[in-house]
Amino acid sequence: MSYGGDGYDDERGRGVPSQTRTRLPEQDGFTDRRPAASPGRSVVTIVGIVLILIAAIVFANRADDSSGGGNNGASGDDGRPGANPTAPSGEQPVDGFTNGIPSGYPQTAQGAESAATNYAVALGGEGMFNAQQRELIVTTISASDHTADLLQAFNADYSPAFNERVGIDADGNAPDGLTFVSRATPIGSYLTTYTDTTAEVAVWCSGLFGLAGSESLTPVRSSWFTITFSLVWEDGDWKVTGTTQTEGPTPVPGDNRASGADEIAEAVEEYGGFTYAR
Repeated sequence: MSYGGDGYDDERGRGVPSQTRTRLPEQDGFTDRRPAASPGRSVVTIVGIVLILIAAIVFANRADDSSGGGNNGASGDDGRPGANPTAPSGEQPVDGFTNGIPSGYPQTAQGAESAATNYAVALGGEGMFNAQQRELIVTTISASDHTADLLQAFNADYSPAFNERVGIDADGNAPDGLTFVSRATPIGSYLTTYTDTTAEVAVWCSGLFGLAGSESLTPVRSSWFTITFSLVWEDGDWKVTGTTQTEGPTPVPGDNRASGADEIAEAVEEYGGFTYAR
C-alpha cells in the first residue's frame, strides 16, 4: 500500500510515499504557460488613474474657490465670508467723484468694499477737523436717514477741545511753520455680511497723525486701526448708516530709522492719496 498513486513498496513491504517530481523548463522553445495580460484590462487601469487625477485637481480648485479668493464674500469653513484678494478683479472703477470723494459704486460685494475703503480715507483725513468740511464729508457718504445722527456723533468726536489738544485751531489749521498730518491708508477689507441692499465691511488701516515741524510737540506718529462700516444701497450708490472703530491689528514695529520732521512734512505734501476700487 502506498501513500500515493505513484508510490512503490520497499524490500520490507512497507509503502513509501512517492517522490515529488520537479518539471524543469525546456531549454529550447520554452513557453511561459501564464496567460498573457489582457490589453483591455491595461487600458481600463490607465483610464481609471487619469480620472482619479482629474477628480483630485477639480476638487482642489473648488476648495480654493470656497476659501474666499475672489468669491465676493463666499463663506469659509467657519461659515463667515472669506477674505478677498486685493488684486485687480476686472471690475470697472468708480464713475466719478462727489465733493472730492469717489462715488458711483456698483451694486455688488466688490462695490461695497470699494465704497467702505474710500470712505475710510475720507473719514481719516484732515478735512474732518474742520466743521464745514466735516459736514460736507458726512453728508456725501451717509444715507439720508442717518446723516443727522452721524454728523452729531462726529461733531462730538472732533470738538474744538480735541483740536486744541492736537495743537491745531478750531478750523483745523496748524500753527505757522508746522504741517498738520491726518491720513488713513487702507491695508485691506473684509466683507462681513452682504445682500443686494445692505453690507457690512471692515477696513484695516494704517494711519498717520500729528504735527510735522521742528517745533512740534506732537510729532507725526503711525497707528493701526479697523473701521467697520454699515452700508445701505440708496439712490444708486452705497451709503453709510453707521461706523465703529477698534484698535489694531498692529504689527511689530520694524527697524526703520525715524525720519525728521521736515522730511515727513515734505513727504505728506508730495505724496497724494489713492482712490480705492477693486
